[in-house]
Amino acid sequence: MSEAFTFANLRFIFDGLMVTLEVAIVSIIFSFIIGGLLGVIRYMKIPIVSVIVGFVIDIIRNLPLLLIIFFTYFALPQIGIQFSIFWSAVVAMTIFESAMLSEIIRGGLLAVPKGQIEAGRSTGLTTVQTLYYIVLPQGVKLMVPPIVSQFVSLIRDTSLAVVISLPELTHNVKIIYAQKPSTVLWMFLIMAICYFVICFSLSQYSKRFEITHAK
Repeated sequence: MSEAFTFANLRFIFDGLMVTLEVAIVSIIFSFIIGGLLGVIRYMKIPIVSVIVGFVIDIIRNLPLLLIIFFTYFALPQIGIQFSIFWSAVVAMTIFESAMLSEIIRGGLLAVPKGQIEAGRSTGLTTVQTLYYIVLPQGVKLMVPPIVSQFVSLIRDTSLAVVISLPELTHNVKIIYAQKPSTVLWMFLIMAICYFVICFSLSQYSKRFEITHAK
């Protein structure tokens, strides 16, 4: 046990955790923006554009995230597009999560009763104004819980970037127990606690949001 909880090990684990959080936060920001735009495009049923966007999203949603990570790091350089390990992970996560979030956002918008939309249009609001002032405020309440759940999944999925040697939490823990096999149990325990605390905190926030807006 003493071998597992040395200052050097804990510092190395903490460094990995910070990389995990950095990748997760940057990916969440980008995927939320891109996913939101794609979701709105699909919801508004823009001729041709919505069909193309829907087709691409369906393809991405049915691919393993691991494959997308491999593609961004190993395949893109073959056509002259090269990212660092960090940005390869971010790009892969963003591509995958944007597709997932776009469907969540589109579903939230579609859940708003059509009567609300028709009432807005009857008052003279344009399609965009109706979306902004009526549909989005109501849809957001429905979107937040599944969006947070998707973000929780994203945080867990950052561990897949270990395959391209991203120095995140799983990668650093793996290095420690590879050097000292006797620490493997404690390393997995520490890693599990780190993921649990982060993901559980987000889940609790989602539940509180749900309860608050249900009143």
